[in-house]
Amino acid sequence: MTRFKLLLAQIGVGLVLLALWHLVTNYPIFGTVKNAQFFFSTPGDVMLRVVREFASGEIWRHLWITLQETVLAFVFGAGGGILMGFLFARRELLAAVFDPYIKAANALPRVVLAPIFALWFGLGIWSKVALGFTLVFFIVFFNVYQGVREVSPTVLANARMLGMNERQLLRHVYWPAALTWMFSSLHTSVGFALVGAVVGEYLGSSAGLGYKIQEAESVFDVTGVFAGMVILAVFVLVIDSIVTVIENRLLVWRPGPGGVGKS
Repeated sequence: MTRFKLLLAQIGVGLVLLALWHLVTNYPIFGTVKNAQFFFSTPGDVMLRVVREFASGEIWRHLWITLQETVLAFVFGAGGGILMGFLFARRELLAAVFDPYIKAANALPRVVLAPIFALWFGLGIWSKVALGFTLVFFIVFFNVYQGVREVSPTVLANARMLGMNERQLLRHVYWPAALTWMFSSLHTSVGFALVGAVVGEYLGSSAGLGYKIQEAESVFDVTGVFAGMVILAVFVLVIDSIVTVIENRLLVWRPGPGGVGKS
């Protein structure tokens, strides 16, 4: 399928979903129209609210705050995950000692940490960054750890036979292996950074997309809730597109389907 046909198919799915939404909220299919609109609003009302939010200019401040939290959570989480993942992969005793603690920390529901972070860091951006950090860190940590541990013994033996010392092995063997695994989880890491920011804002903040959704929900403004979700969805797609561009640039050397590197 060509990219144009794929785009048409994606747009078609969106139009079908909007049509179903319109039918359910404007015709008495499942009960009265008034009840359906109370619970789901209508596509027209939601789009008008989205336009109004951007026309007023207020939404840009909330988008900027959420973007800051997302970027900071990703940078700190990815940096910590790379460092600790590489350290643990290269120090088997250290990994064995801390293994149960890492697994226990990863198993904790992150939502329960949000009130603690709010208590420690306040309701500003840093409590949201901390929550996003806990989500990103473990994804990157386990990917880097696995990438370093799965370096081919044959490659290592050949590198040592060629006279590489530990520093050269780090630069030319371990790092490429670890970074390949890390970049493979780039989309997931950025997505979880955004999830941490929005969830933190939803649970307690004075600004951000999560705050806007929670504010509308608190007064039973269903149209405002769906408008916030639409804005969040578009925001996610924009970030994902940026990540795709960065990923393609950084992994230009990665073999394509035919075994040839990207150009």
